Amino acid sequence: MKYDAFFADALNRLRDERRYRVFADLERIAGRFPHALWHAPAGPREVVIWCSNDYLGMGQHPKVIGAMVETATRMGTGAGGTRNIAGTNHPLVELERELADLHGKAGALVFTSGYVSNQTGIPTIARLIPNCLILSDAYNHNSMIEGIRQAGCDKQIFRHNDLAHLEELLKAAGDRPKLIAFESIYSMDGDIAPITAICDLAERYNAMTYIDEVHAVGMYGPRGGGVAEREGAMHRIDVIEGTLGKAFGSLGGYIAASAAICDAVRSYAPGFIFTTALPPAVCAATVAAIKHLKTSTWERERHQERAARVKAVLTAAGLPVMDSPTHIVPVMVGDPEKCKAASDLLLSEHGIYIQPINYPTVPKGTERLRIAPSPYHDDVLIDALAEALVEVWHGLGLPLKQHPLAAE
Repeated sequence: MKYDAFFADALNRLRDERRYRVFADLERIAGRFPHALWHAPAGPREVVIWCSNDYLGMGQHPKVIGAMVETATRMGTGAGGTRNIAGTNHPLVELERELADLHGKAGALVFTSGYVSNQTGIPTIARLIPNCLILSDAYNHNSMIEGIRQAGCDKQIFRHNDLAHLEELLKAAGDRPKLIAFESIYSMDGDIAPITAICDLAERYNAMTYIDEVHAVGMYGPRGGGVAEREGAMHRIDVIEGTLGKAFGSLGGYIAASAAICDAVRSYAPGFIFTTALPPAVCAATVAAIKHLKTSTWERERHQERAARVKAVLTAAGLPVMDSPTHIVPVMVGDPEKCKAASDLLLSEHGIYIQPINYPTVPKGTERLRIAPSPYHDDVLIDALAEALVEVWHGLGLPLKQHPLAAE
């Protein structure tokens, strides 16, 4: 039996469905972000990254790099194992304190990634609640879907951001325990959940709330606590989940909640108990990023201004920019092959890296380029992006709007 044939067939199916993923070999340049070296087949070449989730460029911030280097020099590179076996390195203790403070919660618990924090946190919490019903937004991230599936509890899906549908399901559930799982910012469309209204429903029908703020922490709110902080709703959310690998420019994920919830997840979650802890240097770097963003507003203000500028310039150029109230700028393509071709042309012909977003990340027929501006994308880079996109759109026969307007 030729076992490799099974895997080759599986890969061929992905290629036939235009879902085979290709990773660009990039080397980011600290101090020059968003510039990077693309290790292309013909040799290294400088490019501009337009799709990084290091939204604020904190991965290159001198305070963050300095904290990582100093801690690695002093404490070494690894954590030495799981926290249960090797003990908890002190920078990790400090990190959890900073996260609890950021969200106004009694406790926080750090995982190895934002994906793992959802995949492990949701089922652990739900399984500890007898007869729990999970109510999940239809657009929730794969990590939340996997966490809900692994919980083995009853689940119901409410239409995306549809409060009437959510209330209908809550009412039908009666007095049984309920957990509402949703995101603050949905990363593919860039829209925002009606957090306050969901909290109102949760209180009316006695449900727990679990919010994923991975695309919002560091970015929104006076101290970077996320959209819930901006809307004054953090205290109304039972569990806030976030990532350290996006706006904080580091690695890891976490939940922030009551002391009892955090301790229960710490004690019961296999994805936490049996996983090697984050290295001290990573934790120290993240603490530096969080502390900085709690007091500095420049990054958030500049980031919002840059995102608005990108939307205005691309819209003026006639490009099909999807309406979004957040920093995420989706440009609709609607065809998997042309979406991949557009990404390839931008990289090879224009030195611009934007990863194509195809099914199953988004529904078929809604393929897009997902642009993520940073505080460091200046007007020259924005204008170059618009010109390159228009040229690619013409080259691929993609439609532009009929009457482009001048950008202000």
